[in-house]
Amino acid sequence: MKTGAIELGHKTSDSTPKTSVNRGISILDFILRIVAVIATLASAIAMGTTNESLPFFTQFIRFRATYDDLPMFTFFVVANSIVSVYLFLSLALSIFHIIRSRAQVSRIVLIFFDTGMLALLTAGASAAAAIVYLAHKGNTKTNWFAICQQFNSFCERISGSLIGSFGAILLFILLILLSAVTLSRS
Repeated sequence: MKTGAIELGHKTSDSTPKTSVNRGISILDFILRIVAVIATLASAIAMGTTNESLPFFTQFIRFRATYDDLPMFTFFVVANSIVSVYLFLSLALSIFHIIRSRAQVSRIVLIFFDTGMLALLTAGASAAAAIVYLAHKGNTKTNWFAICQQFNSFCERISGSLIGSFGAILLFILLILLSAVTLSRS
């Protein structure tokens, strides 16, 4: 005797086209989360290990630039670190969505937390971007001089870490949109 779903002429939920598309979206979600973990972790490490010293008159007197000289860079490192840990932990839920592609409540939870992490990451990257801009261009009205002509290595690393963080912001936007598309298809 056939089951009720097949007896009525319906296919089971595992063989429907919606389920296979949702599973494909879940796999893409998992891959994007791995890339975002790498981007945020690399950004935090690059910023957190940035320092440069330049000699001033003698070898014993030096100018030094480190990321923790400015609270915005410290906030950037902390924000990227928190988001990296969150993304790593969310990989388990992403794997769950590959297995159970029709799960809805867990996707809503992911959208909620992804949006919060997107806000945190955007705040950290924006604060750091303002200081990076001042480091490159300066502001003569407020006597902020551009330091990137002297501290080349420092400025290259902080600019590079921003690129990774803004890339992760774009990935978060895609993750939220993918979760929303999957929810709308259910």
